[in-house]
Amino acid sequence: MSMIPFIDLAAQQRRIRDRLNAAMARVLDHGGYVMGPEVREFETKLAAYGQAKLALSCANGTDAIALPLMAWGIGAGDAVFCPSFTFTATAEVVPWTNATPVFVDILPDTFNLDPARLEAAIAAVKAKGELKPAAVIAVDLFGQPADYPALRAICDREGLKLIADSAQGFGCTLDGKHPLHWADVATTSFFPAKPLGCYGDGGAVLTNDQALWDLMDSFRIHGKAVAADLNGRVFEHEPKYLNARIGMNSRLDTLQAAILIEKLAIFDEEIAMRQAVADRYAEGLKGVVLSTPKVIAGGQSVWAQYVIEHENRDGLAAHLKTQGVPTAVYYPVPMHQQEPYAGFPQGEGGLPVTEAKAATVLALPMHPYMDEAVQTRIIVAVRAFNG
Repeated sequence: MSMIPFIDLAAQQRRIRDRLNAAMARVLDHGGYVMGPEVREFETKLAAYGQAKLALSCANGTDAIALPLMAWGIGAGDAVFCPSFTFTATAEVVPWTNATPVFVDILPDTFNLDPARLEAAIAAVKAKGELKPAAVIAVDLFGQPADYPALRAICDREGLKLIADSAQGFGCTLDGKHPLHWADVATTSFFPAKPLGCYGDGGAVLTNDQALWDLMDSFRIHGKAVAADLNGRVFEHEPKYLNARIGMNSRLDTLQAAILIEKLAIFDEEIAMRQAVADRYAEGLKGVVLSTPKVIAGGQSVWAQYVIEHENRDGLAAHLKTQGVPTAVYYPVPMHQQEPYAGFPQGEGGLPVTEAKAATVLALPMHPYMDEAVQTRIIVAVRAFNG
């Protein structure tokens, strides 16, 4: 029995292959392989799409989260609150700055950060007095927006920065607004499997703050001097040869920007196609599994993954494999239970929802080009499991 693709990137490529070839040929012709004109063009178009004034591309989605933390000067003694039910990158960047991640539990229906548990975690950190609350990283898990109005209210009250980690969720909206409407920055990843992915690695930060954009631009290119650093000073050479701070090397390749321009042009249509796939799953699996995904009221998911819950998750996964249906588990071991992160603080009461979900979640094949007959085969295979 043939194995169904978990994500069919080739189907999209077939659709726009001529446009991709032409876009890459233009880059090869002009030879601006690093920070070429397509990078600025893509940043402009990405910002407009995400309802932002500015977008800053970078080498990957992990650096995208690190750059604003660095630009804000978050470091030793600072607490950064984030979920544990997420990919490693969300919390990984916090110790890079010498700050401390504080793991917070999630909501049982959307799997996103629980505002009430966040408030309790902030209060506990303040009461203990060893760390200063500095920022919150919310994750748009599996493609849908976190509860940004509630999170923004908490951050405003506590004086915290808010990052929307939209690595899986770029393009998601809440009441028609993108996460940056509430967040200080929104970050994303262009890893190939993401809804808006390139053919390598890449990432971006969206912001409405020009001064912050300038600082992040400095940090992404070796701490180069930017306009504010040159105020009242004459330097008649390339800014990258005058270093105002310790930075990193985190640039999006021009070839990847050219590819992403073409992919962004069809992104809205693909989100609608993903929604159709999600709707078919929801109808076909109704009453068969512990849960199918619930999207926050007013939310539009981009359906990076379609994640169900089952009391015998591993048994179902084994059964589906025999039927040629691949699956994936996001995430089998929460961050706070992994050895490098086990010593970091947790919110009051621990993370019982996170730990329970890690035992039941299972992702089914999901992509915008899924044929209805193929999807029916998946649904029938799930319904046939008696374990």
